[in-house]
Amino acid sequence: MIKTNQIALSFGGRKLFEQVNLKFNDGNCYGVIGANGAGKSTLLKILAGEQEPSSGSVEMGPNESLWILRQDHFQYDDKTIFDTVVMGNPKLFEVMKEKEAIYLKPDFSDADGERAGELEHQFSELGGYTCETDIATLLDGLGVSQDFLYTQMKELKAKDKIKVLLAQALFGRPTNLLLDEPTNHLDEKSIRWLEEYLLDYPNTVIVVSHDRHFLNKVCTHMVDIDYSKAKLYVGNYDFWEQSSQLALELRSNENKKRADKAKDLETFIARFSANASKSKQATSRRKQLEKLTLEDLPISMRKKPNILFSQKREAGDLVLNVQDLALSRNSKKLLENASFHLKRGDKVIVTGESELAKTALFDAIMGSAKPDSGTVRLGSTITPAYLPKDQNPFFEGLNLNLIDWLRQYSEDKSENFIRSFLGRMLFSGEETLKQVNVLSGGERVRCMLARAMLLSPNLLILDEPTNHLDLESITALNQAVQAFPGTVLFATHDQYFARTVSARLFEIQGTHLIDHQVSYAEYFED
Repeated sequence: MIKTNQIALSFGGRKLFEQVNLKFNDGNCYGVIGANGAGKSTLLKILAGEQEPSSGSVEMGPNESLWILRQDHFQYDDKTIFDTVVMGNPKLFEVMKEKEAIYLKPDFSDADGERAGELEHQFSELGGYTCETDIATLLDGLGVSQDFLYTQMKELKAKDKIKVLLAQALFGRPTNLLLDEPTNHLDEKSIRWLEEYLLDYPNTVIVVSHDRHFLNKVCTHMVDIDYSKAKLYVGNYDFWEQSSQLALELRSNENKKRADKAKDLETFIARFSANASKSKQATSRRKQLEKLTLEDLPISMRKKPNILFSQKREAGDLVLNVQDLALSRNSKKLLENASFHLKRGDKVIVTGESELAKTALFDAIMGSAKPDSGTVRLGSTITPAYLPKDQNPFFEGLNLNLIDWLRQYSEDKSENFIRSFLGRMLFSGEETLKQVNVLSGGERVRCMLARAMLLSPNLLILDEPTNHLDLESITALNQAVQAFPGTVLFATHDQYFARTVSARLFEIQGTHLIDHQVSYAEYFED
């Protein structure tokens, strides 16, 4: 159990949130949501004691433990995977290391023997004798082979390091488990395993995530950070969305009723204030008008971009034909003998453990990477738009502001048109003059989406398009791709996006591409 008392936080005069009074109870999973910059991760750090609030306090029950998932890839580089995970239970790790040090002493004494006995007892009570099996089971669920148990962390890829850090957070089974974007870098099977693990978790879980399907699956409550407040809702993400929209609609309707009544009173007063027989009524209505006030609706931090993909021309029957494609990077084979074709209106997700293979496939289709063998042929009517995972080549080293950058891709070069288009993507006023080489990850993605819209494509290729976006932007993109009448080939870890867009699934197993001819939802049917 964690309780906050009047928590407030400000940075340089900017108020993130205030008067946060929340109670997180055992057996519940709380999803923390809000726009980028609202303070979601910061709230987790305050709860974990890693950051001091401007005012207020955090309480935790007696004899309770807390662990927060850290995204620091390099913190444990000098440790083995086994030691890194055991550190999730600090007491067990401490006992284990002291026990090992005693047994390594060349001058082992009677006192050492007594101490070793005590440590062996503690080690047993803490589950030390089964911890290797427990850790192997955790790692296996997350897609890390137990063969690597005593490999050093520095030998792992970034995505596998995150899996080990997640195993570390889960291993100690703390009474308060704080997870910041736990599904990042996890494949579909690992996400499903984590969902099932958290559904059975008996203690308090507080999670920040942009994956709506994940939030719907595991959360019993939502904490919404907006309007400089943190409000608790009972239910999952879908319930929060419905409840918050209804509350906003009710406030707006109430204001409209008050505004209509004020207008009627003003009309009556103006019409009859000079009429002696109606003067008393006019005076009475003037008093009513003075008492009638409109409620100021607070300004939300949430902003939703206006994303719409329109085709300049409809594609012919053949969109893309791939025959016997072989791809490799740095002498490592990624794909062999891959053959498939896409027709007009196909919406296909590419899944599999190898992120590099997916990206290499997309690059080969777009002509930015040369295949080892095989052919890639786009139909003669096809206008593609590609949103790559790595957008650096489009921005780095360019001395351009946003207007001039987007103008490169527009037939209409007028500043008014470019500004209006940037406005659709939430860039307005002075922001449109920002240099593109200093944009954040989310800003770059919105720029690349604007570029894609200007191309008026009939084929969209999207490599992890939801990376760096907040939930509002993800939702807008999701809806736009669903409504797009053209063909889509994409990879994503966002389960909701995958389930609502795909009608066909390609899986990369090893170096082979398998066309399953079913949607993501059908393939990963719950």
